[in-house]
Amino acid sequence: MRAVAAILLFMSGITAGAETAGTIFINGNIYTVNEKQPHADAIAVQRDRIIFVGANADAEKFRGNKTRIVDLAGKTVTPGFTDSHCHIFGIGEREMTLNLEGTNTREDFLARVKERVARAEHDKWITGRGWIETFWKPPHFPTRTDLDKIAPNNPVFLTRADGHAAVVNSAALKLANIDDHTPDPFGGQILKMNGDPNGMLLDNAMDLVAKNIPKPTEAETEHASLKGIDREIKLGWCEIQNAGSELADQEIIRRAYTAGKVKLRMINSAYGPGEAANALLKNGETLNAFDHRFTQRTIKVIFDGALGSRGAALLAPYSDKTDTSGFLTQKPEELRPMFEEALRRGIQVETHAIGDRANRLILDLYEQAFKAVPPGQRKIQEPRWRVEHAQILTEQDIPRFAKLGVIASMQPSHAISDLFFAPSRLGMERLAGAYAWNSLIKSGAVICGGSDAPVERGEPMIEFYAAVTRKSIKGESGEGWHPEQAVSREQALRMFTSNAAYAAFEENDKGSIEVGKLADFTVLSADVMKIPAPEILKTRCEMTIIGGEIVYGDR
Repeated sequence: MRAVAAILLFMSGITAGAETAGTIFINGNIYTVNEKQPHADAIAVQRDRIIFVGANADAEKFRGNKTRIVDLAGKTVTPGFTDSHCHIFGIGEREMTLNLEGTNTREDFLARVKERVARAEHDKWITGRGWIETFWKPPHFPTRTDLDKIAPNNPVFLTRADGHAAVVNSAALKLANIDDHTPDPFGGQILKMNGDPNGMLLDNAMDLVAKNIPKPTEAETEHASLKGIDREIKLGWCEIQNAGSELADQEIIRRAYTAGKVKLRMINSAYGPGEAANALLKNGETLNAFDHRFTQRTIKVIFDGALGSRGAALLAPYSDKTDTSGFLTQKPEELRPMFEEALRRGIQVETHAIGDRANRLILDLYEQAFKAVPPGQRKIQEPRWRVEHAQILTEQDIPRFAKLGVIASMQPSHAISDLFFAPSRLGMERLAGAYAWNSLIKSGAVICGGSDAPVERGEPMIEFYAAVTRKSIKGESGEGWHPEQAVSREQALRMFTSNAAYAAFEENDKGSIEVGKLADFTVLSADVMKIPAPEILKTRCEMTIIGGEIVYGDR
């Protein structure tokens, strides 16, 4: 309704004297993502909405005595970028604990841990995140023996970058009472060597140790979220879609918004099954709270593990470890009642599914729920449910996304990092359906783009580059990388703007630069729609504008 009112106000201004703008942005290289008006030079904003898009000269009619003029000096402007899948608490926590991102050798990894141990008090936990062993030589998981040599007294818990595996030392295993007789929990695995735990824990097995780690205080958790939010804004993200939260997290987020500490827009999801999902189903959604900055209408399910730690649920065994096909982390029969209730109550569902088995089963479950609760019994007839990652698909499952109206929420950077080890995990044949962006688009599916930070670095230009080149950040490609799955720059831009807005039911307010929509813009240092592909990685956010306010890069 607000969008319609703004359009009517604009139209009346054309005939009876244009409305005065609070701010006019001029001399921009503006990509609107509006097919009716693809390019513009200027944007006029009043309060938090766009009242004009067009030429510099025509923008003058919206200028008043108090109008602020912002000269973009030829900089490239896009609709505000949205990260459709990230973990905001994890982004901040990574910076506050031991950040192991970029440890390219086992020796470097152990050296960073040793340095932290040297500064820690006796018996205090050492926690961190970000290591990826696939870049090491040899590319083997670290073990408790490695950690015991440098941390004999401090319990250690170090999470792999994907968040689906952790390595712990003997002190941590002892505190958790894990020994050679401890059974694997459902949806997890305690890796062993000669029958003894070797320190590697996959998915739900991580909880056996993690529950013993002292929980951060509310103040520390809030600090982590605000630290993450500050980083997102500086990178040019105007909105994030936070992929999972517990009730305590939600309270911290709401308090921060109430106190006026957060400018970033957030679509927040509640983990399910469990108390967070139950509360959302009972209490209903929160829409456009805190001046259109916070919405919560989604349940997030984690259905399998990750490819790197061999927890992704595959239809056939891993090519490099034929005694496992991964595993599911939720029991399908326990999801069905929640899914059907979500449809009746207008709650969106998004499900983490990486392996081809997990993707097939979740599409089956979605389809069963849609049949059990037909449109006439739903609060929202077209529910726009999502599959998060959708990384490995069979040829027959790719068309099902469009057929079912299911959105593929994908992170392009996964392809350019995973494809260093995906051939060994999957074999060449299965790579044809891995990170299959173009095949999904051609089938009619909607793809919204995200970063999965802190699993990946979380930078929009890396994601954009990955989508359009399907090459590593060093320009590398190779057998099995399927360059035909790269997308055009226009398609990539839509993944992070209009498609992301659609995935959050926000297409009337966001996703393109049009009269009546929220004035969210990302201003870039170079024209990413035209420059040579390697230069995309050198492009930086010059300005982040949310609701017409320059929240980063003001001059």
